[in-house]
Amino acid sequence: MHIARSPGSPIGVFDSGVGGLSVLRHIRAQLPHEDLMYFADSGHAPYGDKTEQYVVERALAVTDFLLSHGAKALVVACNTATVAAIKAVRAKYPELPVVGVEPGLKPAAAATRNGKVGVLATARTLKGDKFVQLREQISAATQAEFLLQPAVGLVDEIEKGDLAAPAIAAMLEHYVAPLLDQGADTLVLGCTHYPFVRAGIERVLRDHARGDVVLIDTGDAVARQLGRLLDASGLPHSADGVATLRGYTTGDAAALAQAFADLLDLKPAVEKVDV
Repeated sequence: MHIARSPGSPIGVFDSGVGGLSVLRHIRAQLPHEDLMYFADSGHAPYGDKTEQYVVERALAVTDFLLSHGAKALVVACNTATVAAIKAVRAKYPELPVVGVEPGLKPAAAATRNGKVGVLATARTLKGDKFVQLREQISAATQAEFLLQPAVGLVDEIEKGDLAAPAIAAMLEHYVAPLLDQGADTLVLGCTHYPFVRAGIERVLRDHARGDVVLIDTGDAVARQLGRLLDASGLPHSADGVATLRGYTTGDAAALAQAFADLLDLKPAVEKVDV
């Protein structure tokens, strides 16, 4: 498939659902002139409980769709898809600038004061070879101890859109409290959905008198890396004017439109697609 090389072409951003909007927020802030396409694979979500091969197949299918719509670069705004599939995406499209997200273990290791870092992520992310290698590498280099906590079901609840729901509050208490009990002074938000419940996580920290715990969100670093890749490829969009944003989903278009409105205060055109 031909890869668009024009600076005026859009950037494709995708996630299993609405979590990647937390990354899109940083991209819009740092690269305000770039046209963007956001793809929520909600019809096949969540990725966290799927096999690695399934996630690879979905990532390649979504990438093909975004390229067919002119994407000049790709952001895999999903920790699970990055761990499972970014290698396959890069192998299939070696000329495509691709940025993934991964749990911020390195900045967390730098931030911790007592060497104990809690990692909140999906089960698939924590089992992935890429994550395991990263954890072992950083542990060996820094002596940081990473306390792993799979947050089963949390993505599903966030996808429903009611971030103040009692079910989310109960899950956050259930998953965060054990990390605090083990002494974690730094907590990695290892899924792009989790920054949207940051306020709930902070409430758990206050309830446990642990307001000093540092939260690590890597969305800002992803946007910076995207900017560097665009510059290196000669593809930054430098034209003035209002950047465009379109949404696509394999799930319910109205639900994605509502997520744009509720989470980012945006109202882009959203289309349901069969991919």
